[in-house]
Amino acid sequence: MINVNKIRKDFPMLQNKTQKGHPLVYLDNAATTFKPQCVIDACNSYYLNENANSHRGDYDLAFKVDTKVDEVRTKVANFINAEKQEIVFTSGTSMSLNMIAFGYGFKFLKEGDEILLSEAEHASNVLPWFKVAELTKATIKYIPLTKEGRLTIENFKKTITKHTKVVSLALVTNVLGFNVDIKEISKIAHEYGAVVVCDGAQSVPHMKTDVKDLDCDFLSFSAHKMCGPTGIGILYGKFDLLKIMDPLMSGGGDNARFDMCGNVAFLAPPAKFEAGTLNLEGIYGLGACIDYINNIGLDNIFHNKDIKKRYNLYYDIKLNNNFLIEINGDYWHANPNIYKKSDIINYPNN
Repeated sequence: MINVNKIRKDFPMLQNKTQKGHPLVYLDNAATTFKPQCVIDACNSYYLNENANSHRGDYDLAFKVDTKVDEVRTKVANFINAEKQEIVFTSGTSMSLNMIAFGYGFKFLKEGDEILLSEAEHASNVLPWFKVAELTKATIKYIPLTKEGRLTIENFKKTITKHTKVVSLALVTNVLGFNVDIKEISKIAHEYGAVVVCDGAQSVPHMKTDVKDLDCDFLSFSAHKMCGPTGIGILYGKFDLLKIMDPLMSGGGDNARFDMCGNVAFLAPPAKFEAGTLNLEGIYGLGACIDYINNIGLDNIFHNKDIKKRYNLYYDIKLNNNFLIEINGDYWHANPNIYKKSDIINYPNN
């Protein structure tokens, strides 16, 4: 059982912050989350105690940073049931999806190939594929949604073809909030020889994610949507796919050697994709936010009965007698929107 009042005390932003004399209520967690004190402390600890670069120095402070980076990489891998070498640190979900689109899609797609998206994807899972399709002359197709705003396996089966090479979908869409059956989609897509890319920005913070069980090929998510710092995210990829992908950017730390003739020997993943200085304070904070979530328990965070109770309230609550809260999509997979009574033709009187 979650003690909400106790959890609120973990967040400095919720202490002594008011709006118009009332305690602060923050509902924009899908955009970004407040940070608990333990995450803030972890970020500060990098600057206060180490403040060295990773994979650059052979001295005590640098060794401590290297150890911490390796520790957090392992922690992330365990969090989604992946292997450590399959975890790449990025700046966030958008960067991760771009790395997949240009590092894999641009390299392997060709004219006549198809990229499957849904009609409810975030811009970060659409715009990179627009550009890749333009460059490779591949075609983008959309899986139609039902009238309830759901993505069904039936519609997916009707849309995928032998020409489909990439299926890129959000596990939970930020537009309508529905869950996608990625496990079944992965099974079908692999039968067609397509790879499955998952945008996990809205799902990983709220529900258990097992990439081996889902059998997705790529997964991306951001720390700042799970009580972690901004500017740090994760790209998960099956190791065999990471080995053949091209890095989106190159520089120090991603190669074993290069010569003046243009020959480059890249390091094995994940180092191959981590050129330049990593967001080290962000990595420290990411480790702390995973600990924080694990201590609360994802089963407690995602609890169907509690969700059902909240949605029941949405149907009944009236705000200032001028607004009501309606649900977009179906009962279980929806986000509330606020409407004026005047905007709704058949507004009930009770």
